[in-house]
Amino acid sequence: MRHSEIPLASLALLRRGAAIPAHLLALDAGRRLDERRQRALSRYYLDAGAGGMAVGVHSTQFAIREAGLYAPVLELAMHEALTWKPLDGRRPLFMIAGLAGPTAQARAEAETAQSLGYHAGLLSLAAMKGAGEDALIDHCAAVAEVMPLVGFYLQPAVGGLHLPASFWRRFAAIDNVVAIKIAPFNRYRTLDVVRGVVEAGAESRVTLYTGNDDHIVLDLLTPFVLLREGLPVTVRIRGGLLGHWSVGTRRAVQLLARIHEAVAADKVPTDLLALDAQVTDCNAALFDVAHDFHGCIAGCHEVLRRQGLLDGTWCLDPQEGLSPGQADELTRVHDTYPELHDDAFVAAHLPRWLSQH
Repeated sequence: MRHSEIPLASLALLRRGAAIPAHLLALDAGRRLDERRQRALSRYYLDAGAGGMAVGVHSTQFAIREAGLYAPVLELAMHEALTWKPLDGRRPLFMIAGLAGPTAQARAEAETAQSLGYHAGLLSLAAMKGAGEDALIDHCAAVAEVMPLVGFYLQPAVGGLHLPASFWRRFAAIDNVVAIKIAPFNRYRTLDVVRGVVEAGAESRVTLYTGNDDHIVLDLLTPFVLLREGLPVTVRIRGGLLGHWSVGTRRAVQLLARIHEAVAADKVPTDLLALDAQVTDCNAALFDVAHDFHGCIAGCHEVLRRQGLLDGTWCLDPQEGLSPGQADELTRVHDTYPELHDDAFVAAHLPRWLSQH
């Protein structure tokens, strides 16, 4: 599948910039897939106005592969994307599937995702540790033969690799790359991605998305100006593909719309700048920065458990859970920044999302 085969409305949505939550995984107390609540999560994201969903990614837990849940979880989300009628009506979506493992596995997952109707694959390189740059590019090119790719700069703290600007220049030059999720949680490495895309002359084809959950608002507000052949090239990060946006999704959609308006008007209000630090404070609790991100997935689960979308914070790995003090931190940021959570929205629509139809 080539990027030219993606429906035009979906591709336009991606390039304009969308709020795309990294889909979480709903489990029961026996750590088995809870299909009813998994569907409810998708319905929440769709009703919140998300521009699509990223499924089978880090927030969905990479262990779904060993648990035999990769295809079932992707299929559940795609079914809701195709059949659910969101509150604001049917609209174009951009659906992304997480791809992982060595080349044979990643290609097989891409084939599965493509067969289910996903538009692109978010390619994790965590399994390629120790590989040289040539091998990494060969791997990416081989997977891109199957379906369009979204690059993924995953932060090293949760398994990512250090990828220099030279890698991103060569990656962006692969014709079937449509976007890059920048998530190294590091300003220097974020600039490496932007530089690589500009050096490849690929900024019109490759749309940049922030995955830097620690720096969301400023990523989306900042114009990156670089020189190419002596002339300035301005590049912007257009949207977010974020684990942080797996909760508070409606607020995230509203925030992105406000940022787009400010950028279009070339006028950034001071309170929008201040919001960057507030969102980062929330993320520190959500992603358990105090314990080196150990509870990053369970923290998201806890927010949704309190709202009633999930029954518990269970992860596939019994060793993953909330860290000491994390629940108190979640309470602190919830009470400090009430305008950043979706409690009322979830309460109003939860029975509908949990319905079996």
